[in-house]
Amino acid sequence: MPHIPVPAAELNTRLDRLRCAMTEKDPAWSMLLLDNTLDMYYFTGTMQDGALVVTPDQATLFVRRSFDVAKDESAFADIRPMGSFRGIKEVYPDIPETVYVAAKTMTLQKLSMLNKHLPFAPKPMDGVLSGLRSVKSAYELDCMRESGKLHRYVIEGLAPAFLREGVSEARLCSEICTAIVDRGGMGISRYNQPAAEDVLGIASFSENSLRPTALDSPSGCIGTSTAMKSIGSSERTLHEGDTVLLDIPCGWRGYHTDKSITFYYGELDKHPQSGVIRAAREQCIALENETASLLRAGAVPAEIYEKILSLVDPAFREGFMNGCKFLGHSIGLTMDETPVLAKGFSAPLESGMTLAVEPKIAIPGVGLIGCENTYEITADGPAQSLTGACDTLFEVLNQ
Repeated sequence: MPHIPVPAAELNTRLDRLRCAMTEKDPAWSMLLLDNTLDMYYFTGTMQDGALVVTPDQATLFVRRSFDVAKDESAFADIRPMGSFRGIKEVYPDIPETVYVAAKTMTLQKLSMLNKHLPFAPKPMDGVLSGLRSVKSAYELDCMRESGKLHRYVIEGLAPAFLREGVSEARLCSEICTAIVDRGGMGISRYNQPAAEDVLGIASFSENSLRPTALDSPSGCIGTSTAMKSIGSSERTLHEGDTVLLDIPCGWRGYHTDKSITFYYGELDKHPQSGVIRAAREQCIALENETASLLRAGAVPAEIYEKILSLVDPAFREGFMNGCKFLGHSIGLTMDETPVLAKGFSAPLESGMTLAVEPKIAIPGVGLIGCENTYEITADGPAQSLTGACDTLFEVLNQ
């Protein structure tokens, strides 16, 4: 499959929006510098080691490695090779006293290297960047729709056939991820953290799905080891009577969708807590559908969160979201963008935002039961699911 570049018109529009947002934040701004590869991909269409410098009337991508690859991949207008950060000053001799940077991802080491040649005081602009990325363009939505179609096909259509007696969590996760990659998927998921790792996803059976990970997520996992709390255990194998949690993202040309699904491996009526499991599943389906109906342009995330909390059955409140204090999250170039369906998020939702909604209930001795899909907020009407349904196949019989 050819690597199709981000269109030049798309990049130009993003730069225009960046300059407008910076002027709204600080009418006197004169320069910003971005070094994070994901930020550079968003504005230039290539991920290289270097720096992107933007002023009110000029923008230059400086590339250490690889200049040739950057020129081949990117439609950005001004790309230049750079031996060291001294090269920036040759193009921009008048470095202002204050330069805006992405404080969340720029390390002290990188700032020290920059300041050897560019003596400036850094000022954060993270809110501007997250605000720009929260509303998706037509190009971005097309990428996410493609991710969603692939996601639904693999997780809803193919995954049940991968469940079999004796398969390990890690093997199951890797087989599902392979199926996604074989059909053009990106192969990893990225998180918006300064030291976050790119991960495949999670497959967890029964009690393992309750085990918290370092990520702010209700989904639990033992992992392949203490050093890798992702994918799943290579030792825990599937047996009749297990619940199966699959929380495996999908990506297309850099843009993610998120989807979780739970299965019961066997005949549910034979489980001693079948009634509780069935009720928890029905509760999560109802909560996701209700949340989707509330995801409209102009709605306030914090108010949606409080509304849904009020609808949770008292029998499930203690285990709702497995200790996490949110209901859903924005998603795009990373898995964990803003806004979030949680307390404190009072800015109204806008058309073009994309959020993953993931109601889940922890049942001691059973596992995590729930669902998750990614939704696009439209100009009018309720949000549209990009990743399929929440009322999906549940019981998978032992073949």
